Amino acid sequence: MIKNYLTTSFRNLRRNWNFTLINITGLTLSLACCLLIFFTVRYELSFDSHHKNADRLYRLLNQNVEDGEKGFGAGIPLPALEALRNDYPEIRNQVVCTYGLRETLITITQGSEKKKFSDPGYDIAFTGPEYFRMFDYQWLKGSPAQALKNPGSVVLTESQARKYFGDADPMGKTIRVRNQMDFVVTGLVADPAATTNLPFKTLLSFASLKEFGAFTNWDDWVSSYGGGQIYLMLPENVTEAQFEKQLLAFNKKYRDPKDVDKLKFVLQPLKDIHFATKMSNYANRSISKGMIWAMSLVGIFILITACVNFVNLATAQALRRSREVGVRKVLGSTRGQLLRQYFSETGIITVLSVLLALVSAQLLLPSIASILNIQSQGVVFFQDPYVLLCCLVLTVVTTFLAGFYPALVVSGYQPILALKGKMRVAGSGQSNLRKGLIVLQFSISQVILIGTLIAYSQMKYFNSLDLGFEKDEIVTIAVPDQEEGKLETLREKVAQIPGVKSIAYSAFTPMSRSNWQTGFKYENDTEFLDFDIVMRPADTAYFNTYGLKMAAGRLFLPSDTIREYVVNEAFAAKMGFKNPQDMIGKRLAIGGSDFKLPIVGVVKNFNTYSLHQEIIPCAMTTMRNNYRTLSVKLDKSAGLEQIGRIEQVWSEAFPDYLFKYSFYDQTLESFYEKEAKLFSLFRILSGIAIFIGCLGLYGVVAFMAESRTKEMGIRKAVGASAMNIFGLFSIDFVKLVVIALVIASPIAWYFMNEWLQDFSYKVSISWWLFVLAGVAAVLIALVTISFQSVKAAMTNPVKALRSE
Repeated sequence: MIKNYLTTSFRNLRRNWNFTLINITGLTLSLACCLLIFFTVRYELSFDSHHKNADRLYRLLNQNVEDGEKGFGAGIPLPALEALRNDYPEIRNQVVCTYGLRETLITITQGSEKKKFSDPGYDIAFTGPEYFRMFDYQWLKGSPAQALKNPGSVVLTESQARKYFGDADPMGKTIRVRNQMDFVVTGLVADPAATTNLPFKTLLSFASLKEFGAFTNWDDWVSSYGGGQIYLMLPENVTEAQFEKQLLAFNKKYRDPKDVDKLKFVLQPLKDIHFATKMSNYANRSISKGMIWAMSLVGIFILITACVNFVNLATAQALRRSREVGVRKVLGSTRGQLLRQYFSETGIITVLSVLLALVSAQLLLPSIASILNIQSQGVVFFQDPYVLLCCLVLTVVTTFLAGFYPALVVSGYQPILALKGKMRVAGSGQSNLRKGLIVLQFSISQVILIGTLIAYSQMKYFNSLDLGFEKDEIVTIAVPDQEEGKLETLREKVAQIPGVKSIAYSAFTPMSRSNWQTGFKYENDTEFLDFDIVMRPADTAYFNTYGLKMAAGRLFLPSDTIREYVVNEAFAAKMGFKNPQDMIGKRLAIGGSDFKLPIVGVVKNFNTYSLHQEIIPCAMTTMRNNYRTLSVKLDKSAGLEQIGRIEQVWSEAFPDYLFKYSFYDQTLESFYEKEAKLFSLFRILSGIAIFIGCLGLYGVVAFMAESRTKEMGIRKAVGASAMNIFGLFSIDFVKLVVIALVIASPIAWYFMNEWLQDFSYKVSISWWLFVLAGVAAVLIALVTISFQSVKAAMTNPVKALRSE
């Protein structure tokens, strides 16, 4: 019996090869998308879940309540670490600080040879032995309890050890960090999982941090550095809510009484760090849960679109197969047997599509992984039990969704009417169903298309928005040493290079991932104000190099130390001054200092953070010991030759360091790399959804043209033109596309409006975007049906009338 079902199914599929090809193509594309989205969603949801105690691990956050709104920061005042250990002895060995370093030079000396490595991002961090009690690592050599206990010790991951020392045993060998301090390798661990927000490859002993001389203040409860974060593991009998209540007393004990109601410590579960898009993490990679749900829904919608194609084409072919059903029923076939017959046909198509989808997804995985910044090396879908289980589920679900209704309809035909050929498709409930399914199909396609257009508008807005500073033709270079005389000599030599327009030293660029936020005291106040300011230490040339404009007053005078301040308009507005000029002459002291200095100027607002956040109060001053960035403004005609000459001069000043530069405009583009990649993904998915919809529309129009051959012949015989015939075919489908646009527009508006809430600077959703999507959908539909409708219109009426 099964053999008979399969033989008959293959015969029918081969007879209607064009519709079979359309179904397989649509299902293969949709299933491949589902598999890739399934892999992506599973990858994103797995961050930091590999730690045995992941459910008990938390990051300590600073919560700031201002104007009724909560803001959170990952940076924690460093004195909090020891205070937590003293006040909560039950977690003394379960609380640790990680102090990450960016762009750090590592020097390896082997005999007379020196090898230099520049590690990007947060590959390197200071931490203590408690770190390994909390987070799971596979130890290859050394003791987790002792490896980072003493100053001057370091633990390396396997890949980092191979990078520094090749195949030699790294244990006992020495690395030099930033040409400041030597560390001896006391431990070797396997590389951490790719799905972690703690991607450290070089772990230095926290006991060395003070001697190392990092930018820290061990007694300052006001300032914080985003790279200095505290993690803790709660005892099994203590919940997150219970410990947060205990932190209220901790907060009151160490915070200024005036700040207690606005500033406090809260916990963030380790597994939630990856989904906190408005906070930093060491992996510099996050995604909102809303975006994960959106990707999942898009995958489901694309699968539904392909299943709609199948239902549409199957019901359209119902008339052609009515006599077959009649004969089968007369010969004794039951409805159950007919259902199994049609389900077997659907199952064959689905199984073929799943196999092709697996191959397609495997081939496309490297490209998609590159777009989404996902580690896919060594991933083989055919060996992944979760992917195979997903395939099984997709096969069953797709077979049911695509085959149930057609099988039910066709198997329900009455044999007498079927044999007499009196079954009708036009004007029946099946025709209305097809129209409804086409509307559903194009509604899904247009929701994705409208979303893609809005995302494109937002990305374009990012690139065109006035940030308050210049970003083009500026090269930024790290300054590793502030030794007296070196910076001045370097400035003089770089200034002599043709094509160099201006040079500036600073701690940070105007918009930066690294930021220094601190409290301050104003005028005669003895207490800190209830909001922080962001610091931008820089020399006077900084304003000219980045094109910053003054709103009032003057620049601060050249100096090596803090003597005067320039604040931004946001600071003046926050202090209640409508006229920036009124800010001149006021005095403030930053951080833990009580020494108040005058404000001599107000600079026009510029963005210090990415466009996800609003402009916040900022203070600028001279602070030579914190200058870590050299910014060089080049002439538009300058090229790599000038970069080479700058490198030569820089290397003479800092022979023990590696020269590394970046163009500032490209650095800023990386701030929105996540949005750009997601936009690329949704652009691909919208194209696939539209293509699948067009496949189904093409198939339906092809069948309609075939079933209405005689009608077209009569119309042409009585004088209908080719354009009349084209219009007859087109008008019904254009109506359906317009109805789909009406349904899709509010749905797309709702979801994209929610997405835009992640940005402080965002586009307004304009009506013309919906019109553009509708026009595009109509044009695509017309192009899709044009071939079959023109073919029907050009058919010889004599042949058409003889066809039946």
